[in-house]
Amino acid sequence: MRRNYKLLLLVLLLAFASCSFTSNKIDGGSDKDSVLLQLVTYMLNETHFNPLDINDDFSKEVFDDYIQQLDPLKRYFIASDIEEFEKYKTELDDQIKAYDVSFFDMTYERLLVRIKESKEIYKEVLSQPFDFTVDEAYSTDYEALDFAKNKKELRERWRKQLKFSTIANYDDLLEEQELAKDNVEKKSDAELEEEARASTLKSLDELYEYIDDRQRADMLSVYVNAIAGEFDPHTSYFAPEDRERFDADISGNFEGIGARLQKKMDYITIMEVIAGGPAWRQNELEVGDKILKVTQEDEDEGLNVVGMRTSEAVKFIKGPKGTDVTLTVKKVDGSINDITITRDVVEMGETYAKSSTVVKDGKKFGIIDLPKFYVDFNDVNNRNAASDVKKEIERLKAEGMEGLVIDLRNNGGGSLQTVIDMAGFFIKDGPVVQVKTTGEPKEVYNDKDRSIVWDGPLVILVNEYSASASEILAAAIQDYKRGVIIGSKQTFGKGTVQTVFDLNRMVRNNSNIGDVGSLKFTIQKFYRINGGSNQLKGVKSDVVIPNRLSYIDIGERNEENPLPWSQIEPAQYEEWDSYFDYNATIENSKKRMANNEHLKLIDENAKWLKKMRDREFFSLNYEKYKAELEANEEEAKRFDKLDDYKTDLAFQSLDYDLRLMEDDTILKEKRERWHKSLAKDVYIEEAINVLNDLKMTYGIKTKVANTIKN
Repeated sequence: MRRNYKLLLLVLLLAFASCSFTSNKIDGGSDKDSVLLQLVTYMLNETHFNPLDINDDFSKEVFDDYIQQLDPLKRYFIASDIEEFEKYKTELDDQIKAYDVSFFDMTYERLLVRIKESKEIYKEVLSQPFDFTVDEAYSTDYEALDFAKNKKELRERWRKQLKFSTIANYDDLLEEQELAKDNVEKKSDAELEEEARASTLKSLDELYEYIDDRQRADMLSVYVNAIAGEFDPHTSYFAPEDRERFDADISGNFEGIGARLQKKMDYITIMEVIAGGPAWRQNELEVGDKILKVTQEDEDEGLNVVGMRTSEAVKFIKGPKGTDVTLTVKKVDGSINDITITRDVVEMGETYAKSSTVVKDGKKFGIIDLPKFYVDFNDVNNRNAASDVKKEIERLKAEGMEGLVIDLRNNGGGSLQTVIDMAGFFIKDGPVVQVKTTGEPKEVYNDKDRSIVWDGPLVILVNEYSASASEILAAAIQDYKRGVIIGSKQTFGKGTVQTVFDLNRMVRNNSNIGDVGSLKFTIQKFYRINGGSNQLKGVKSDVVIPNRLSYIDIGERNEENPLPWSQIEPAQYEEWDSYFDYNATIENSKKRMANNEHLKLIDENAKWLKKMRDREFFSLNYEKYKAELEANEEEAKRFDKLDDYKTDLAFQSLDYDLRLMEDDTILKEKRERWHKSLAKDVYIEEAINVLNDLKMTYGIKTKVANTIKN
């Protein structure tokens, strides 16, 4: 609250100051750019949680990040360009302070020239056949590459990159021909090679149409974001057209696939798969997948969307109900997959909490799936995650629940108040999370309701994508020793709070300037009640279960410029007083997992995926290329049995849902699909085992306590 008040005072001061950010000449040219730079840097210095000194070191970091974002594949600029740019490497701080965008102007103009030249290069290279018998290789480790020394070396780099794209197309065409019916006329290798090149050419032509449509303002956003991104990975500038949607949501009241997208570097990345939507039902698209191509059902060739604006790509992903769209995605593990999804009306109902029961050794346990910590800020009395979870707990208790699993896997967070309320369901009262604003005393957010909704065995299920509010709940439960955290080695590790500020509020006579966009920036850090931050370290699971992403770097610690881990004084709280033997339960779980052959295979699969992801060199000799593909496919077969795993658990909808299903066949289908998924889920199986153990230790410790008492 104090921070918001300070921000309000700042806005009022600027609004009435005689030196307000205005210019009589601003109409979209460099003057407007200067005002934008002034606004962004002023806001970051005055309101960011961790303001930075804009000095020579800062200048070097901005320079490196900006160049990397302009040309991540190092296929435009040559060494002489970079040498010329580097004269400004320690001068950007001075330009930023002077609101001078001349460095941006220079690099932007040079980029336009190099893009035009690259168009001539790829067309010329693709006009000639590739020789797939030559023994050469292509490296995808772009970060290790130096910029090409000259245009001749740059052309050779393009040749190998284009050959790499074409050899994949060539292999696909050969495979299609082998699968074709005998009466279909076979094409020669030369004809297939020519067709593969034509496919590569078409993809690049389509991509360059969108590159050519990029406006100067788009590229200025890249430069401004290189500055903002130095403060932390969640601080960024949004141009006017992106202000209302800083991530593209293709899940609302229209027909699409049900996913949320955000552009990261040149790639459009899946940020969330909406529960219940078409992509969720199809069950292959995952958070972190990068979309490379979009193919309509009536087309043979996909549209390359790498480098495309998110809003433009969304137009091709959306479409009429019942039509198919195929996304070519680069998975988190590095593999390239085609995923076909049938578009449908996206229903938001499945984003809400839902529950199920399951019986184990004669005891009934409950599971609540919570995709996000949702709240309606326009109507605080409307449904929210906390009130819904409370209702589900009460319904589960009415059906005889003896232990509860709350599934927070892939839950990226949401409302802070809902997580505070929810934590209060499991403790009498006390602190839940601490929040720190720079230069101000910490604030402790407490559960003030002394009532307890559930006092029985509790498991929180998490993974690498459980973040923010999910981490607050898991940390509080862990610090109180109120339940057992099961899942990945650690959660995402986002321990910061952001706000989005409309920069137009700081500009007087806005009509002279036009829309200047918005700034999202970090204003606070939150801390566990034990004083430690969730930042970087996340919440470490009490019971670590291997998954296929175990060896792949995911989380805040792998982002650019994350804020450091830190610690403050712990809050005053008392650990949960119960008869559950958590230590014995955790040890039993570890022993079970050590002897679980399915989990061993998951771990082996995770190591193999890491090896595939880290692969950097690919042969451009077709015989070797094909041999490597076949070897990888053969090795992958040993993991096919992972899909066949099935527990002996049977899941059942609650009476409340069963009554709804009588008139709602779609809901019935959704629940049946969910239950089928739960029955194949080794992590849910272990969560139920842990609840069962907790219930057993409760009985043992109660008897011991009663014996001592008597």
